Amino acid sequence: MGISPFTKEQLLPQPETLEIKKQKGELFIGLPKETHLQEKRISLTPDAVAALVAHGHRVVVETTAGEGANYSDREYSEAGAKVSYDIKEVFACNLVVKVEPPSLDEISLMNPQAFLISALQLKTQSKKYFEALAKKRITAIAYDYIKDEHGVFPILKSLSEIAGIASMHIAAELMTTANGGNGLLLGNIGGVPPSDVVILGAGTVGEFAAKAAIGLGARVKVFDNSITKLRRLQQYIHTPIYTSTVQPKSLLKALMRCDVAIGAIRGVDRSPIVVTETMIENMKDGAVIVDVCIDRGGCFETSKITSHSTPTFREHGVIHYCVPNIPSRYSRTASVSISNILTPYLLNIAEEGGFENAARYDKSLRNGMYFYHGILTNKTVADWFDIPFRDINLLIL
Repeated sequence: MGISPFTKEQLLPQPETLEIKKQKGELFIGLPKETHLQEKRISLTPDAVAALVAHGHRVVVETTAGEGANYSDREYSEAGAKVSYDIKEVFACNLVVKVEPPSLDEISLMNPQAFLISALQLKTQSKKYFEALAKKRITAIAYDYIKDEHGVFPILKSLSEIAGIASMHIAAELMTTANGGNGLLLGNIGGVPPSDVVILGAGTVGEFAAKAAIGLGARVKVFDNSITKLRRLQQYIHTPIYTSTVQPKSLLKALMRCDVAIGAIRGVDRSPIVVTETMIENMKDGAVIVDVCIDRGGCFETSKITSHSTPTFREHGVIHYCVPNIPSRYSRTASVSISNILTPYLLNIAEEGGFENAARYDKSLRNGMYFYHGILTNKTVADWFDIPFRDINLLIL
């Protein structure tokens, strides 16, 4: 009789070694007041703070941080946050949540190895910003880079929706006689021809601008060089709408007749200029241009950046509105939108036991992470500023 190659102990059932899930972590969140020019939004509303506090997290809010969005210190206090008059205390939290990226002075107030969630706004940054983050070994997530499992940038899409609808509200306001417009109502009144609107771009901004204009009763024409985007727009609008590729002759004809023109074409590095100065010279006196993509250079040749305090200028008799940060004009709506998207991410980070564990399982967080403990992990930033980077997937195993 042969000898069995297995011992008795080896034949007995053996315990399986499983990965032990990290225990739920506690977040210590700092919510500072925005210092960027004319920025009135805030990343977390009192309702979001209440939800975080209910899950055992601590939140420190700088006094008057929510004032621009009409949230009082009392509302944050009643939600369970600590309202602080000391900016150093806010930035001493291990997680700082902002709308705009922090300034160099604000980064200097952060603790080493802290975490940051804010916008990145790459085109407005300098190399010094990234050097300061690296020196403090910060882990930073750009919410404008967070991409979900459907391939959508949720916060960017939401803010684009706001900008699209807002562009039509702004245009309607500027068309009034009191604001130097041609005195037309952006609508469809019985016996009166409807207003004509030209929209450049069939992305999210263009889609929601078109929906708002059609809802008011205007005649809408949308131009975009992507046939796929134009077809998708027609499906989303659920009503016949004029669409065309960007051809100078047909675009000039449409601009000569229109009362409002919306610029919503976003390029990779900058927006292409599709409307020349000659075309603008042929537009109606008192017509309105709202260049939503001015933060990328704008798609009208005559566009130049304006501010919320001085939002318009006239060129060739045409009113130009070229404010880069339109959602901030509707700070309350924009704050609720950002907060509603960020809060589930924050709760999930805590449930997974911290940023490292959450990023390991949540690809959307990895997409948004551009610094990991002081190491640059975003190739776009690396190429733009000529800084060495590491792949985040090799750092988080």
